[in-house]
Amino acid sequence: MLRLPATVVTLGFVSFFNDLASEMVTPLIPLVLAGSLGAGPIVLGLLEGVAEAVSAWLKLWSGGRSDGRRRKPWVLGGYLLSNLVRPFFGLAGHWPVLVSLRAIDRVGKGLRSAPRDALVADAMPAALRGTAYGFHRAMDNGGACLGALLAAAAVAWGGMALPQVMLWSALPGLAGVVVIILALHEQPHAAAPAASRPPLRWRAMPAGLRHYLAVVAVFGLARVSETFVMWRGHEIGCGSAELLVLWALMSLAKSVTSMLGGWIADHIGPLAMLRVGWLALASGYALLALIEAPQGLWFAAVGYGLLAGLSEGVERTLVGVLAPSASRGLAFGWYYLLSGAVAIPAGLIFGAIWQRGGAALAFMLVATLALACTAASLGLKERN
Repeated sequence: MLRLPATVVTLGFVSFFNDLASEMVTPLIPLVLAGSLGAGPIVLGLLEGVAEAVSAWLKLWSGGRSDGRRRKPWVLGGYLLSNLVRPFFGLAGHWPVLVSLRAIDRVGKGLRSAPRDALVADAMPAALRGTAYGFHRAMDNGGACLGALLAAAAVAWGGMALPQVMLWSALPGLAGVVVIILALHEQPHAAAPAASRPPLRWRAMPAGLRHYLAVVAVFGLARVSETFVMWRGHEIGCGSAELLVLWALMSLAKSVTSMLGGWIADHIGPLAMLRVGWLALASGYALLALIEAPQGLWFAAVGYGLLAGLSEGVERTLVGVLAPSASRGLAFGWYYLLSGAVAIPAGLIFGAIWQRGGAALAFMLVATLALACTAASLGLKERN
């Protein structure tokens, strides 16, 4: 049995508590938008697109700034900011306010993500990074599952309104911040001297890494916020508590396969596993395109979760393989920037297609694009 370094295990528990808090809030966003705020799927696409784009731009800067410096302060500051603002989502009286709060939440994600992923890569040998990132995603999804179940229990049996559930998310969020302060001990990492540290320029990255990140950026157009699964459930008549349980099962399904995907990547290579994962994700979108009734939504959502989990840690594993050790934070920053830069157009286009042509057409189009990106990945190499 592989013994993971303390840094990786600690960051896994931080992610568990953070996602527990986050998923007491995130699956409720489409229900609040469609209910009390009276918005449509285009607004949901805008909200998620703006959130991801804001965080993507910051990830490049924070990742580059963390190279050659301590990464822990970036991780702590990012998690702290998100968990301070997230409990107040339920108090938004108009959808532009909710969009703004979600963007601030993603500022925290932007500050922490690239330095955190670089910490994981610093702590693990290259041959075992797939397992490390798979473990991290498994803890993410485990926390997400428990958070959604707690929210469902609060709504169904506790009689809480959605804003009250969101406020209670502050407690597990605070627990994650405490774990960082008390238990995260950063190991020294390779760093270039300040005078020779790579600039933030795109051309400063190795050619193989740039090629890979370009394909990932195009694949970003095929990424659909999972909150649209909740929106679909609302459309076909599922109740709030039922949808929260569904969200929990989808997160559990991803948790089951995410560490498996990382383990397989360490044995067959991350690039081969990336292709398997992207093909599986395309199949998951196709499943979601076929549902027309609540019973079908349960089957499709759990199936999607099992398929999506396979590739969750693999993309980051390949960044760690292709990136020079002295500029690993910068490489993760570029990865997040490019994959997030397309989030606004992707969210708006998907929401507009949904609003005009229906959910089946929207999901089938992204499944087709995911297949095309899988084919394009055949030209990638694992070495620069």
